[in-house]
Amino acid sequence: MNKTTTIYAGDSPGRSRVIGGGLIIAGTSIGAGMLSLPLVSSGLGFTTSLVILFGLWALMTYTALLMLEVHQFSDKTATLHTLAKQFLGDKGKLIAGFSMLFLFYSLSAAYMAGGGSQLTDRVHQIAGIEMSPALGAIVFGVFVALVVVVGTHLVDKVNRVLFGLMLLAMAFVIVSLAPNIHGAFLLSTPMQAGLIVVALPVIFTSFGFHGSIPAIVNYLDGDTNDLRKAMWIGSCIPLVIYIFWLLCSLGVVPQVELVENNSLNSLIHSLSAVLGGSNLSVIVGFFADLALVTSFLGVSLGLFEFIQDSTKKKFKGNRLHVALLTYLPPLAFALFYPEGFIMALGYAAIALVVLAIFLPAAMVLKSRRDFPNKKYYRVKGGDESVIAVSVIGALIIIAQLCVSFGFI
Repeated sequence: MNKTTTIYAGDSPGRSRVIGGGLIIAGTSIGAGMLSLPLVSSGLGFTTSLVILFGLWALMTYTALLMLEVHQFSDKTATLHTLAKQFLGDKGKLIAGFSMLFLFYSLSAAYMAGGGSQLTDRVHQIAGIEMSPALGAIVFGVFVALVVVVGTHLVDKVNRVLFGLMLLAMAFVIVSLAPNIHGAFLLSTPMQAGLIVVALPVIFTSFGFHGSIPAIVNYLDGDTNDLRKAMWIGSCIPLVIYIFWLLCSLGVVPQVELVENNSLNSLIHSLSAVLGGSNLSVIVGFFADLALVTSFLGVSLGLFEFIQDSTKKKFKGNRLHVALLTYLPPLAFALFYPEGFIMALGYAAIALVVLAIFLPAAMVLKSRRDFPNKKYYRVKGGDESVIAVSVIGALIIIAQLCVSFGFI
């Protein structure tokens, strides 16, 4: 109960840090999931994709607020690992630890492989220098590692700059593409009902910022009111960006072309062809680079904080040792599987369901029994809503398993 006095009596960390925390959350969400949104949504059409987008945004924002409700009853430095041990015992701790490592390492490996590949392409495109994918992955990983090891304050500052540049690049792309939107393209309907099942896990992971919540709680000194604001900022920014992104991508390229050319490079080429110039290709590539970097910063920050909390007795705060555990495994994957971007993301949705839905739901139900006092912040909807989101989480896992085993 160390945190209760901080929440209700402590000083607010200030508007600037609230905005910074929200941007870290938004940057964590906007990454590989966003880049693949037009690809998985192409067969659904804009309207159906929009409905799914709103539904999953509401789901993930709700479970993020559940996490804040649980954080009231622990120290502000507590990670999900610590919270699961406190409320769910050793079994909960084991499940949380495995899910966290599986998700964060999968995402980090994907971002490092994808970021390394993007870096080599960009260096060749801009400077004409040939760089191996292995060297690209190492340079990309070292840059992010140095920022995270210094601390959350530096992540905040770097993320603000990169996030701002990403928004500028995206604004340029959207403004350039908007005049070319065809209403007929936006009226496309789902080509197959099964495509909805395929799209669900990918769109779901596009709002997967929950692993960074403990770091943001610590950064904002556990102030519940400020954390709620940061959560809303961090979840609403990706939603707005995703809507515009789908509007401009699905609205300027015929549905059949997007479905047939289902890769990121093909998407960039199709969007560039709309304007008949190479400059857009450079800007879209630059935007993709920044999306990967900001997402990798948030994800690896959450992994770093988790490992630091789990090993604090052994390493006694040695950040170098924690950094090696954080970045060497995904780097090894990127070196051995430089094209393993999609492979690493394959099962991330399953781990994210456990991390972002099942565990928060279970801990909230337990905390409400342990601390029935009404003075604490409680998410609206009651226990029935908590159970309902758990059912939705199970459906997302089933959808991913059906896709993975080729049933759809």
